[in-house]
Amino acid sequence: MNDRGREYEDQAAAYLKERGFKILDRNWSSPMGEIDIVAGKDGAVIFVEVRARSRSGYGSPADSVTPSKKAKIIKTAMAYIKARCPDAETFRFDFIGIVPGEAPEHVENAFSADGFGFF
Repeated sequence: MNDRGREYEDQAAAYLKERGFKILDRNWSSPMGEIDIVAGKDGAVIFVEVRARSRSGYGSPADSVTPSKKAKIIKTAMAYIKARCPDAETFRFDFIGIVPGEAPEHVENAFSADGFGFF
């Protein structure tokens, strides 16, 4: 990861902490892929994808989360759950988009793992 990517993930982690989330892991990886941030709040474990655009003219950061990227995140989350056995009532997938000079875009339940059989 480059310095800019780390900076954006730092911003996202700070944003979550300010809102009462506990950061459980950052840049957790397995052969399946990597989860940018794993957070916890209110009995949930939240897998957070962080995306950035250098400016808003390039489109929303959310536009860069493709169906194949979502599938990779879900598979990696399954590996995380198997490896870490987190105590949680529920699991969800959030998205945080960063555009410099703008407030972070936080989308809770940004996508679902329906159809993957583990959740």
